[in-house]
Amino acid sequence: MNKEKTCVGAIAGSFGINGEVRLKSFCSEPSDIGSYNPLASVDGLQSFQVNITGKLREGLSAKIDGVSNKEQAEKLKGTRLYANRDRLPNLSNDEYYHTDLIGMKIKNTGGDEIGRVDAVHDYGAGPILEIFIQGLNDTVLIPFSEKSVPMVDLEEKFIIIDPPEGLILVENS
Repeated sequence: MNKEKTCVGAIAGSFGINGEVRLKSFCSEPSDIGSYNPLASVDGLQSFQVNITGKLREGLSAKIDGVSNKEQAEKLKGTRLYANRDRLPNLSNDEYYHTDLIGMKIKNTGGDEIGRVDAVHDYGAGPILEIFIQGLNDTVLIPFSEKSVPMVDLEEKFIIIDPPEGLILVENS
């Protein structure tokens, strides 16, 4: 994953007939996505100048330079939008960009390395870490809360987890 770019949103489909798109913003203030222009596709081959045109019940409406009709807008559905990291605001000590957490080592409260972060999800009730657990050869979901994740060390690239009892059962061979 390119740590110089951060995913700030995704195009959810077309909106209207004049080339506007429905936009899902991953920014803490959704309308800020327009201030990080130009945005790019994951591979960096496409560039997008996004201009927010309104708020929708589930997201934003936006005009993208060069997109002038519904068909062009619909072809962009599912496109994830990335901003250059240096354009994003600095975060406080207890805030993290999801991209920084992915790939970090996971340790238990005893300091033993037990896995790595595969993904970070947020379905509306708060972030969830998807963690690959060694010995389990599968992933588990852990709420990204102070209780379940008491420590994140960005410099040393590890996270200590204290999952609810019984969530992670690894058989020793």
